[in-house]
Amino acid sequence: MTAPAPPLEPARRAVLQRRVRLVVAATIAYNLVEAVVALAAGSAASSSALIAFGLDSVVEVLSAAAVAWQFAAPDPEVRERTAMRVIAVSFLGLAAFVTVDAARALLGAAEPDHSAVGVVLAAVSLVVMPGLSWFERRTGRELGSASAVADSKQTLICSYLSAVLLAGLLLNGGLGWWWADPVAALVIAGFAVREGIEAWRGDACGTPLADLVGGDRAADPRDGCC
Repeated sequence: MTAPAPPLEPARRAVLQRRVRLVVAATIAYNLVEAVVALAAGSAASSSALIAFGLDSVVEVLSAAAVAWQFAAPDPEVRERTAMRVIAVSFLGLAAFVTVDAARALLGAAEPDHSAVGVVLAAVSLVVMPGLSWFERRTGRELGSASAVADSKQTLICSYLSAVLLAGLLLNGGLGWWWADPVAALVIAGFAVREGIEAWRGDACGTPLADLVGGDRAADPRDGCC
C-alpha cells in the first residue's frame, strides 16, 4: 500500500491554484467560441448533432465556471462541495442533451446536411480538449482538488464527443451510416450519467472514461482514484 504523500508547501499550493485558474479560463474561452460556431453551423445544416455539441459546450462552460468560482476564494476548499454539485448537474445536463439528440436522430427526426465547418470544428476540438483535460487533471490530482479532477473528466468526455461528432459526420457523409453518431453518443451519455452521480456524492474518483476505453493510468500517491 502506498504511503500518503506529504502536505503541499504553501508556495507550491499557490502555484497549483494559479494553474487551475489558468486552465479553467482557457477552457471557458475555447468553449464559448466552440458553442457559437457549433450552434450556428448546426442551424445552417439542420444538424441536431452539431446543435447538441454546441449545447454541450455551454454545459462545459458552466462546469468550468464553477471551478473558477471555487478557486477565486481565499480558501478554495470551503467551496469544494458546492462546486462538485454544480459539476454533477452539468454532467447530468450534458447526458440529457446528448440522449435527447441521439433519440431524435434514431427516430428519424433529423436529416442533417453535410457540414464542412462541423468537421473542422470537431477535428480541432479533438486536439484541444484532451490537452486541457490532461493539464487540469494532473494539476488537480497534485493539489488534491476533487472539483478540478471532476471538471477535467467532463472536458475529457467533451473530447470523446468531438470524436463521436467527427466520426458521425464523416460516416454519414461518406457511407450513409446515419445511425453511427447517435449510437455512440448514447454510450458516452451513459458514462456522463455515472460521473454525474459520483460527483454529486462527492466522489471524483469514479472510473474515468479513458480507463473504460483502454487509456493508461499511472498510480499517483496524491490521487484517491488509484
